[in-house]
Amino acid sequence: MRRGAGSLAPCRRAVALALGCAVLWAPASAREAVEASAPQHLAVTIYRDPDRSEDETLDRYNPLGFAVITETRTVTLPPGESTIRFTGVAEGMVAVSAIVTGLPGGTIEKNRNADLLSPAALVDGTLGNRVTITRTNPATGGQESEQAVVRTRADGGLVLETEAGFEAVRCAGLPETLSFAHVPPGLSAQPVFTLDTRDPTGGTYTVQLSYIAWGFDWQAHYVATLEEGGRRKADTRLRLLSWLTLLNDNGQSFPDAELLVVAGRLNVESDFASLAEPPQARPLSLTCYPLGSTSAGSMPPPPPPAPPPPGIAPMAMDAAIVVTGARIAPKVMQSAAGMVAREEDVGDLKLYRVPEPVTVSAKSLKQVAFLQREEVRGRMLYTARCEPGTLEDAVQPATRLFATVNDKRHGLGVALPMGGISFFEPSDSGEQFVGEPRLRDHASGQDVEVELGPASSVFTQCRTTDTSPADGLATQITIGNAGRSPVTVRLTAGSPREWKLEGLKVSVKDGELVQEVTVPAGSRRTLRWSAMPVRP
Repeated sequence: MRRGAGSLAPCRRAVALALGCAVLWAPASAREAVEASAPQHLAVTIYRDPDRSEDETLDRYNPLGFAVITETRTVTLPPGESTIRFTGVAEGMVAVSAIVTGLPGGTIEKNRNADLLSPAALVDGTLGNRVTITRTNPATGGQESEQAVVRTRADGGLVLETEAGFEAVRCAGLPETLSFAHVPPGLSAQPVFTLDTRDPTGGTYTVQLSYIAWGFDWQAHYVATLEEGGRRKADTRLRLLSWLTLLNDNGQSFPDAELLVVAGRLNVESDFASLAEPPQARPLSLTCYPLGSTSAGSMPPPPPPAPPPPGIAPMAMDAAIVVTGARIAPKVMQSAAGMVAREEDVGDLKLYRVPEPVTVSAKSLKQVAFLQREEVRGRMLYTARCEPGTLEDAVQPATRLFATVNDKRHGLGVALPMGGISFFEPSDSGEQFVGEPRLRDHASGQDVEVELGPASSVFTQCRTTDTSPADGLATQITIGNAGRSPVTVRLTAGSPREWKLEGLKVSVKDGELVQEVTVPAGSRRTLRWSAMPVRP
């Protein structure tokens, strides 16, 4: 008896060790899944594409900006370890950037579900299990249902096993419908972010989930309307209304969100597009061989659709655009928004905060006003370039320019993000669209100059009359003003690093030698000077 008891001792120790290992392993392998509540508060901060230049507009179909999204949710945790599911996060979520605060036990592990609920995911998750297939009986026209077992994955033809044997779905040419008893574990119609945590006692907590999401962008756009008679005055005023155009290319909406927009250039080293890896809703791929054999293949594809109807003729389209622009502009200015974003400083960046909750809808654009000024003071002038050594003496139109200073004395004094600016001028037929140049980023206090295109009544003729090295390059410009009012022309005559000029009263502006002259109405003015090269 003593020998028998001794022989059983190693077995008892092995069983005890196995049970101990099972107890230690159980919490990690059998964590309870807990659904976090829907977001109770949302904050969306959108950053524009850091690599987009001032001459580029946002890409409607491939936005390269991003957003920082903060969601406030409630979660009830059981004692011990559990897995929290955050359903409905942005599909462009960069999971490695996610931070969750408010949990007593911190974070054990973070994951992002790769599959969305889709026909292919349903089939793959039901492989080897029963589904219900419903067909139309060709003889009676009635619906008939039967049980079947899924025998193949969704990456080829779908094969079911029924009482009649194995058969491919939707290859008979008759309507067929599959019904699933339940959704396979792990599938969701919305992207899901999961987090493993530990709470010794359990309880209900308010947590914040913050993360970077790809697929956002924004840009500014300005609508400027010159005052009556402003086109003929050196000193003029205009009304200015500015909009932020926000783009969300994700498939998720953010209702009643606190919306913020950040302007300025960021140094972004990470490739958010590759880090995001949006979850895929895979389609069901069906392969049939209705011609009788795999070598014969499928039926030929259907013929291409009929061509679309002819579009509007170019001239008619241009006319429609001009008329629409002319009539909408006053309404835009008069409707001026009751909700205007407020500017704040964030280091060297500028933040625009929308004062009321707004909904950032999925796959959509939204516009929010951020600047409204009834009187911006500036001046209208013309620019011409005439550098030493110019051999061509062709007559060229001068360039119209609206110039102001971004300060409170001139009616501004706020940061102006880059974007397009639509200019309208009054006429006998109403306000007319005259151009849409681009505006770079301007900080408060900087000069703001917007080119409006070639002039129709101010022309210049530049030429070099003498190229003798001893006396320098003799250069002259003739400026003609065919308008009814005097004009101011800014002449650019080269770089101070290259030329020393005699005969002009120049100053240096933006690294170039310039002089402004006034040309009376209906007259010409000629300026002459000599230019000596600057020796290094």
